[in-house]
Amino acid sequence: MKTTSHSVISLSFLFIVFQLLFFCGKSDTEIITGAERTEMYLPLLEGKKIALVANHTSKIKDTHLLDSLLSLKINVVKIFTPEHGFRGVADAGEQLNNYVDSSTGLPVISLYGKIKKPKPEHLEGVNTVIFDIQDVGTRFYTYISTMQYVMEACAENDVEFVVFDRPNPNGFYIDGPILDLEFKSFIGMHPVPIVHGLTIAEYARMINGEGWLNNNIRCKLTCIPCENYDHNKAYELPIKPSPNLPNMLSIYLYPSLCLFEGTIMSVGRGTDFPFQVFGHPAYVNETFSFTPESNEGASNPKYSGIECKGVDLRDIEYRFFWQERRIILDWLIEAYNNMKGKGDFFNSYFSKLSGTQELQKQIESGVSPEEIYKTWEAGLKEYKKIRKKYLIYKDFE
Repeated sequence: MKTTSHSVISLSFLFIVFQLLFFCGKSDTEIITGAERTEMYLPLLEGKKIALVANHTSKIKDTHLLDSLLSLKINVVKIFTPEHGFRGVADAGEQLNNYVDSSTGLPVISLYGKIKKPKPEHLEGVNTVIFDIQDVGTRFYTYISTMQYVMEACAENDVEFVVFDRPNPNGFYIDGPILDLEFKSFIGMHPVPIVHGLTIAEYARMINGEGWLNNNIRCKLTCIPCENYDHNKAYELPIKPSPNLPNMLSIYLYPSLCLFEGTIMSVGRGTDFPFQVFGHPAYVNETFSFTPESNEGASNPKYSGIECKGVDLRDIEYRFFWQERRIILDWLIEAYNNMKGKGDFFNSYFSKLSGTQELQKQIESGVSPEEIYKTWEAGLKEYKKIRKKYLIYKDFE
């Protein structure tokens, strides 16, 4: 009986210690997004008419930012929405139309269709625009291009622009060629590498500070930073940022595999594992295959209904990306070598994605990955000097 009593006391004590350590540790280390820090931004919004640039990732825990602001009596008057729409289910590249949100009665204006930049009439009577969207840290992910145009419109119409920051899941490294402005497009607007290593607020600071807005104008920019975040911390996204990035593995693979979108290869759109595989109907590999079919976010995927042979990357552990901290070119080169002589491997989209014509030429000439990485070094060195000026958080080692 004495032993049993002692065991109960010991277990109770250990349980209390565990709780204290867990909750104390959590309060010190849990990453708090900008949207959660209401004490920092509510005073800025009181008495103003607010427009919200948002999508399905604009959440405070389980509550959408729009619902939170309205419950706090903040006067939100309209919504702007980026690629994939306000609910985040539209196909990549799908043109979106304006509509009225059924739950709030607010107008929703698409910035991914005929209009990518708010018109003066869209901002008439608006005092402040809030931007709160989860980014994944690559130059060709279009949310930062939407931000560029909204910042520009705000600057031209004397409207405040406030960014609620969120961690960058690929913010622990920098890599890729710097964009040649000859290939400037909506999937690459600024002279930065493919993996830019900035949060959305840090990126906004760089756009403003480097004079990248039209005619070098500046917008009235305020950033609500994350708490307990730095660039050497892993952050698992609680919500998939777009239909074809369903999990963290796809997000880590995205900087490398998105380059395949400029080739004849499929990256698994139309399967349950997009951006976790690559293949082609004529690929020289019979150990793995997949068949794309129409699904949410990929209504007409490449090679729909046709079996593709290829490579399955789903067994890669997350630590691989933290160890490598670079774009993996081996997969692209492997695919090119296996498909050589079977049609045109690259298309014109590839130079827009890579930001240069050089990468295609290097792969076609048989240049090794290590040699290609070396050609990026000078540009990355200069970019790091620029980037450093706009950091909000402690940098990676």
